[in-house]
Amino acid sequence: MTVETKAGHLPGDIRSAMADFLGAFEHFKQANDERLQALEQKKGDDVVLNDKIERLNKSLDEQKSAIDRVMLEKARPAFGASVHQPNDEQKAAFQGYVRRGDVTAISSFEQKALNATNDSEGGYFAPETVERIINDAVVAVSPFRQIATVREIGANGFKKPVNLTGAGAGWVSETGARVETSTPTLTAIDFPTMELYAMPAASQALLDDAVIDIEQWLADEVQTEFAVQETTAFTSGNGTTQPKGILTETFAANDTRGASEIGTIATGVDGAFPASNAADVLLDLIYASDQSYRANGRFVMNRSAVAEVRKLKDSDGNYIWHPSHEAGSASTLLGYPVTEVEDMPGISTGSNSILFGDFRRGYLIVDRQGIRVLRDPYSAKPYVLFYTTKRVGGGVQDFDAIKALQFSAS
Repeated sequence: MTVETKAGHLPGDIRSAMADFLGAFEHFKQANDERLQALEQKKGDDVVLNDKIERLNKSLDEQKSAIDRVMLEKARPAFGASVHQPNDEQKAAFQGYVRRGDVTAISSFEQKALNATNDSEGGYFAPETVERIINDAVVAVSPFRQIATVREIGANGFKKPVNLTGAGAGWVSETGARVETSTPTLTAIDFPTMELYAMPAASQALLDDAVIDIEQWLADEVQTEFAVQETTAFTSGNGTTQPKGILTETFAANDTRGASEIGTIATGVDGAFPASNAADVLLDLIYASDQSYRANGRFVMNRSAVAEVRKLKDSDGNYIWHPSHEAGSASTLLGYPVTEVEDMPGISTGSNSILFGDFRRGYLIVDRQGIRVLRDPYSAKPYVLFYTTKRVGGGVQDFDAIKALQFSAS
């Protein structure tokens, strides 16, 4: 079997991994075809065959995860690459604070830069290089930051005006009278920022080691933890101490939902896809959105839900899930890309396990500029803790843009 990867520019190990991944999917389809044929012939479930399918499904997940990890490492920016470099004064001031707790130089520098903060307010701003490498790495790891709108702000919150009625408009000839349009009804959605923190620890020996790039060490220690916490919050955050997650919003049947509710399409079966024509409910989900949202639509679900949709076929007997043929790009479902978010719920009774929509229009992430670092040599002696914080907010900004597949009878 010849497999086209469309990734000739990639190293041999990635090309080989992609070929293995696509080959594994062919084996998966063959086994699933046997299962479906047995069901059609009313031979019942074959336990051995089902086990084989699950093992192949797990292998596909593991291979895709391995490819994604390699691509992530290749995409991660090198420290200081294409980033504004701090001047020697700023770098020396920050290193003096981190390594020795010397606040004199960094306080003096921030006052001159009109960017002053002090210990009592929560620490000192990290240099732009540290902030940028943390933010770039978080974007690479966080699935929501890759698909949502991200806005940087300088305050503790962002207020977005929303037009509830739409602005009046119409057609007119060159010399025709212009009829006064209706006045739009405006409201505002608040996106407050919440404090996200990580607290890496270092020994004094590490801090005294001049060979260690202390800025790189700090960035490496906090970036993954920030990404993990953010993904959970953007999915199911409570909206009080965390950004408001999509699943925290109110859900209602799409035909009767309110303006600030996310519309749902029921599968017709509690906790499962329907036994026949399962792909039809996914098509219903897609077409529950207006055309303007479908143009940039995508599916969001966790790995276990992906494992289930891999088994589905359309009415012509074609698989509706297709693996990516290029490393680093998304697999597709009914022609739309799939983003895996492990914090999404697995398929169960009444769960909203699969989302579809234009998430760039639907969900807004706001970042307050600046990452602060507070040095704490006392709480965990002999280690030095670095209480590192950033302020992040988020929430649904357009409820028309996102729909959910609800695994319920109605």
